[in-house]
Amino acid sequence: MTDIRPLILITNDDSIHAPGLLRLVDCMPQDADVIVVAPAEPHSGQSSAITVGAPLRIRQLDDYGTARMFTVSGTPVDCVKLALSAIVPRRPDLVLAGINHGSNSGCNVVYSGTMGAVMEGCVVGITSCGFSLLHHSMKADFSMGMPFIKEIVAELLRRPLPDGICLNVNIPARVVPEGVRVCRAARGRWTDEYERYTDPLGNPFYWLTGRFVNAEPDATDTDEYWLSRNYISAVPVAVDMTARDEVEFLAPRFDTK
Repeated sequence: MTDIRPLILITNDDSIHAPGLLRLVDCMPQDADVIVVAPAEPHSGQSSAITVGAPLRIRQLDDYGTARMFTVSGTPVDCVKLALSAIVPRRPDLVLAGINHGSNSGCNVVYSGTMGAVMEGCVVGITSCGFSLLHHSMKADFSMGMPFIKEIVAELLRRPLPDGICLNVNIPARVVPEGVRVCRAARGRWTDEYERYTDPLGNPFYWLTGRFVNAEPDATDTDEYWLSRNYISAVPVAVDMTARDEVEFLAPRFDTK
């Protein structure tokens, strides 16, 4: 056993000003040291984007309780990378992101800035987890899911995740969750993604919209299934996206001497 307090690094993609960020800090154990490094502006939907060819700036803010607060002029992944390089005093025990305002279930993990930050922590071998609430409002009530977040964080501190695996946790909104289910991401896609408008000069422009279509609504082992039944979904995500089962199958088609 060690007397060193756990160190937890927290970020998000909704910016340092998002209420969900502070609610995640509120879920941290009292015996942990918490450092928040979050983007100065919202960066939803930017996945694992990093800033290239422009300087990044760090600004320290007033503490939130015992948590030290910093903001970075970059993306969620920039926040993790820069925190590890220039802010945290030692390697964190956990990298956490959220609580995101909006779902990251299904294929949203591909686009999510929240999960981009989580996967960056995973890439460097730190147990990492993202939390999202299925409610986009900045006035969303996070309280009903917070006891479950506390339990998940405690479990992650007790037993780190396997190397190369992070966790994508989604929480149903406006209800007390029935429990937690570890499951897989539902297959699906976004459809009708852009609305066309016309500006005052008569020029067309487009606004991202659309809806997620679950391609397997009858499957009982997916995040969409359990979320619709008021359970929290916890999806293990691998940062190595190699389709290993296909390597041997495709080799005869493309390998050269």
